[in-house]
Amino acid sequence: MIGDRKVAIVTGGARGIGRGCALRLAASGCDIVLIDLLEPEMKSTSAEISKLGADCIDFVADVSDHKASADIAKQVYAHFGRLDILVNNAGKPMPVGIREITEDQWDQTIDINLKSCFNWIQASADFMLSGGGGRIVSMSSLNAHSGGVTAAVSRFAYAAAKAGIIGMTRALAKELGPTILVNAICPGLIKTEVAKNPVIVSREAELIEGIAAKRVGTPSDVAQIVEFLCLSEPCFITGQDFVVDGFQWNR
Repeated sequence: MIGDRKVAIVTGGARGIGRGCALRLAASGCDIVLIDLLEPEMKSTSAEISKLGADCIDFVADVSDHKASADIAKQVYAHFGRLDILVNNAGKPMPVGIREITEDQWDQTIDINLKSCFNWIQASADFMLSGGGGRIVSMSSLNAHSGGVTAAVSRFAYAAAKAGIIGMTRALAKELGPTILVNAICPGLIKTEVAKNPVIVSREAELIEGIAAKRVGTPSDVAQIVEFLCLSEPCFITGQDFVVDGFQWNR
């Protein structure tokens, strides 16, 4: 039996921005599906979501595995009878430059940051369409526009993958619209586990001086935009990428 609550898949939902998005959507009335490789952290987030009154199921899976995404999407639809929202959040930094990076490192960066979005959108789209539509939000990065700010923990390969998400978002907004709305978010410096990088921590005060909001962002800052794009009715926004960086002028 199909329930009234919308169902949202959040990849990389165990911690950081993904956790923030999952909790925000759960608090707003969605049931949640978490995808991550970090099982202990994912179980902890799942327990927090359940305390909000949401149904939450989780899967330990590599987001770059095409078959796994298709199999899990089928299980999600069988469990809930619907699939309304996909938040492609999973990603991995790559701090290696062009002269040192290996082919395997390049492939891994593209697979985890870009191919994963293809995997999960393809796995989810038919289920969304069968239910009358849906919302897709993919996490790009400020690096897609800047090529890497002074605070960036990643270099060109990561920037290339995240720029690919923007192109994919615009193309799929046309292909899947008007039934499915597709957007992207480009976070700047957000205080997550990745942002605890010693280089960033040691320079935080200096970096804040280059941000108009005079602080680094939080997962909640990103989750606020995700909630709006996923749940606002009506919504006339698709094919867009939203920079959430407190206006970092030293891009």
